[in-house]
Amino acid sequence: MASQVEWNGRHAEVAGAGFAGLTAAAALAQRGWTVRVHEKGHELREQGAGIVLWHNSLRVLDALGATDAVMADSMTPPFYETRVQGTSVSHEDFGNLPWRTMTRPHLYKVLLDAALAAGAEISTDSEVVAADPRGTVTLASGEVRRADLVVGADGVRSNVRDSIGFEQERWKTRDGITRFLVPRHKAELGPGEWDNVIDFWNLEPRYLRVLYVPCNDRELYIALGAPRADEQGSRTPIDLDLWTSVFPELTPVLRSAAVAPDPKYYGYQTTKLEHWSAGSVGLVGDAAHAMCPALAQGAGCAMVNAYTLAVAATEAADGELEQALVDWERLERPYTDRCQQRSADYAATRGMAQGNQFTTENLETALYDPTDPTRHALARGAAR
Repeated sequence: MASQVEWNGRHAEVAGAGFAGLTAAAALAQRGWTVRVHEKGHELREQGAGIVLWHNSLRVLDALGATDAVMADSMTPPFYETRVQGTSVSHEDFGNLPWRTMTRPHLYKVLLDAALAAGAEISTDSEVVAADPRGTVTLASGEVRRADLVVGADGVRSNVRDSIGFEQERWKTRDGITRFLVPRHKAELGPGEWDNVIDFWNLEPRYLRVLYVPCNDRELYIALGAPRADEQGSRTPIDLDLWTSVFPELTPVLRSAAVAPDPKYYGYQTTKLEHWSAGSVGLVGDAAHAMCPALAQGAGCAMVNAYTLAVAATEAADGELEQALVDWERLERPYTDRCQQRSADYAATRGMAQGNQFTTENLETALYDPTDPTRHALARGAAR
C-alpha cells in the first residue's frame, strides 16, 4: 500500500463507502488530500457476492498499491464459457487481457485497507442527506461540513445527486438476478471444467439463467437470473425444485443457495444523468451511471471514474476545480456511456446467450487504462 504524503491543503467529503467511494478516498488521500468518507450503515462491509474485474479496474488497484492484496485471494479462470440448453457454444479466454474473479468482500477489504493506509477517515452511522455545489454536505445529524471537493458515491438512490437536482433518466429491464456466495462443491460437481466462468442459459420453454463464477479455491459466486414477472423464478428463498430441474448439473451449489440467509432478488436498471458534476460536486458509481451487469463493468466503471476524478481534482489549479470536473467528465464519460448502452442492450435482448460476445468493441472499457496519461491522445489518434 502507498504511504501517506504531505497535505496539499485540500479537503474532500465523500458520501458512500462502497467501491467507488473507497477508490476515490484512497486516490485522493494518496495525493495529499484530507478525506472523510461517510457511510450510513452501522458497519463497513460489502453485502454482495462475487465480482469480475478487468484490466481497467486492475490498473486502478495497481495505481493504489493494492495489486498484491487483491491477487492473494482471487483467480483468473481458464475460460469464460457460455452454455445454452446444456450445450457449450463458446469458450473465450481473452488472450493477454488481464481479468480476475473474486468475492466482493475481498475486494471491499482491499479498497478499505488502501483508503485507511492512505489516511482517509471513515465515519459509520453518518449519512449525507444533502449536498451543495458550493462545496458542503449536510449530514442526517444536521451537521454541515465544508470541502474543496464533494464526491457523491452514495449509490443508485443517491442523496447527493437528488438533493442537488441532477437531471436523470432511469429505466428498468424485464429481468433480474439473485446473487449467492456458496462453497465451490467442486468434488461433488464431478468431472468438468469447473474452474471456468460458466454462463448457463435456458431459453425454452422459459428463460432462466445461472452465472457460475469461481472466486478462489473455496468460494463460488452464482447469480440466478429470471424475469421480474416470473413469480416462481424470482422467488426468494429460491424454489430448489425448479432450479435443479432446469440445471441438474448444478444441484450441489443450488442446494447451498437454497439455504442462504436473507436472499434478495434485484431487478436490472440503468440510470443516465445529463451531467456528472455541479460546481465542486462530482458523482461516481451507481449515483452517476448505474448499469446492467451484462458486460461485468458496473464496479469497473465506478472504480475507474472515481480514480480519474481524484487525479483530475488534484491536478486542478486553485480556483479551477469546477472546470476540471467538467473536463474530467468530457474525457472519461464516453467510455462509460458506450459500456452502459451496450450493457442495457444485451440485458434487453439476452444477447449474451449467443456466446463469443466479448468482441473488441464490447471489451473497449475492459481494455481501457485509466492510469495512462496519454490515453486520450491515443484514443483521438485512433479515431482519425
